[in-house]
Amino acid sequence: MAGMAHTDGTITISVNGEHKRVTAGITIADLAQSLGLVPEKVAVERNLEVVPRSTLAQVVVEDGDELEIVHFVGGGDHDDTWTVAGRTFRSRLIVGTGKYKDFEQNAAAVAASGAEIVTVAVRRVNVSDPNAPMLTDYIDPKKVTYLPNTAGCFTADDAIRTLRLAREAGGWDLVKLEVLGEARTLYPNMRETLTATEVLVREGFKPMVYCVDDPIAAKQLEEAGAVAIMPLGAPIGSGLGIQNQVTIRLIVEGATVPVLVDAGVGQASDAAVAMELGCDGVLMNTAIAEAKDPVLMAAAMKAAVEGGRMSYRAGRMGKRRYADPSSPLSGLI
Repeated sequence: MAGMAHTDGTITISVNGEHKRVTAGITIADLAQSLGLVPEKVAVERNLEVVPRSTLAQVVVEDGDELEIVHFVGGGDHDDTWTVAGRTFRSRLIVGTGKYKDFEQNAAAVAASGAEIVTVAVRRVNVSDPNAPMLTDYIDPKKVTYLPNTAGCFTADDAIRTLRLAREAGGWDLVKLEVLGEARTLYPNMRETLTATEVLVREGFKPMVYCVDDPIAAKQLEEAGAVAIMPLGAPIGSGLGIQNQVTIRLIVEGATVPVLVDAGVGQASDAAVAMELGCDGVLMNTAIAEAKDPVLMAAAMKAAVEGGRMSYRAGRMGKRRYADPSSPLSGLI
């Protein structure tokens, strides 16, 4: 459909439903390149007729043309990934591997959650029964990333020793560091945590660090080399949900590394809240493992994390002190 160029030498076209002004005489191939696309990797429909790919460099776009440009992608939104220590993941849900009734249930919950990372505790081998089943028999570390953690460590030395053994056992350098202060609250001891972080970074580890929900402490850990900051939402295993959304948001705003809420999630809405605050992900164990139906809860958590992330990306409406009608008042009968 030939048309007239504007006085500035441009024409108006529609590309995937969006109106654009482009230089008159531009070919479809040049247009694709101007949009950051590779002409050889897309298919183009012009005014409801498919344009052969071999002719994209010859076909000139006319004023008023309607173009549909498509390419092949996998199912789902694979562009919304996150990266930690140079490794990219699609799932923003990390799950633990403790408290399940057996390894079969644990594996089923991991599958339902869609998690690509699971935390694993480092414990002594059962020398009295070396043939006892092991987690690796049910959750393949070649398919799911194992994140060794230092659960149960109360000093920097114990945490460092544990992770050195973990690296020797499986070659892992991406690890989760937690150094607890005392057994009742399982709150992190930040002095010991910071010390351990500094030592581990010097030794080539890439620690994702459990910490208090304190923006200053989070920044200190990042400066020490932590590859991810993991503030607690509430005490470990409490299921209380995020108790201080303000500090979590401040940590997110101030961090240049991923921030994941670690501990305190009890139900799916808690996970959604964490994601709506802008967190890169959520780590949980007890909320799934102690649910009446762990596998169903794992699926719920997957949906909540995905929904919360979409909500954050969409951008919530502004809050108002008073009502604002959603239906127009003009023409009211």
